[in-house]
Amino acid sequence: MKVSDILLQSGKTFPSLEFVPPLKGSDLEILYQTMDPLMEFNPPYINITCHRDEIVDGRAVTRHPSTTAVTAALLRRYRTEVVPHIICGGASRYRIEDELFDLNFIGVENVMALRGEPAKGEDQFTAVKDGHSHCSELVAQIEETFPGKFCIGVAGYPEKHREAESIDSDIAFLRQKVDEGAGYIITQMFFDNRLYYDFVGKCRAAGITVPIVPGLKPIANKGHLEKLPAAFSLKLPEELVGEINRCTDDKQVYSLGVEWCIEQSRDLVRNGVPAIHYYTMSRGRNVAEIIRNVF
Repeated sequence: MKVSDILLQSGKTFPSLEFVPPLKGSDLEILYQTMDPLMEFNPPYINITCHRDEIVDGRAVTRHPSTTAVTAALLRRYRTEVVPHIICGGASRYRIEDELFDLNFIGVENVMALRGEPAKGEDQFTAVKDGHSHCSELVAQIEETFPGKFCIGVAGYPEKHREAESIDSDIAFLRQKVDEGAGYIITQMFFDNRLYYDFVGKCRAAGITVPIVPGLKPIANKGHLEKLPAAFSLKLPEELVGEINRCTDDKQVYSLGVEWCIEQSRDLVRNGVPAIHYYTMSRGRNVAEIIRNVF
């Protein structure tokens, strides 16, 4: 079933989950150990990330199993829709086409289209030869290759993408992705729900009508005070920062992060969001606690 249909037909807010595949050569059981406790909540779909190759000594090195291989393994184990991520970074349109054919072959109906981050050690994103520079081009290729076959999710940024000149220009680019065929949006993580509500309002004013799913991640340690803003170009609320700084150890921070995310989630549910997307980073114990207290 397509994610866009699930979102429109669910009738009530549900949790969706995102996982990171293990490194290539690792046992797939490592991923299952994280996922199994969370699958008891019966999410209608799960997302699995992908990662670009790294260039080592002039050659491409793949750090993770292929997206198709991981997706096939999850489809075999779980009775739920799997949404593999497809990125522009490091991939030519021909490689992407091959991946789409493989995903279609194993019966996948949903994909998440992302540009991806710059190559390791680079400040600016550069497309490879015959590759895409923008996610809208990737969305267009997916639609051209299999018209209407895949439900395509894309990313939205309540605090704007780090490379965007303004939130308005960022939303204009988001509208372009929707116009090319995206069926729903998942936001980057945020820690102040007002950012999400403002973002949705601006998207609707810009003519974007597809579902916009909020993305959340619980703070887990004091290191996140610096790591998350640097990695995802976001701001942490002063109230949250103050409470974290008053914690004496990471155990307290972990509990605070769960409590903060529970309150965020409850507020979003009260306001009728279609789903809440949790970035597990393949560490699911805190997310499981949040879901038990919210849904």
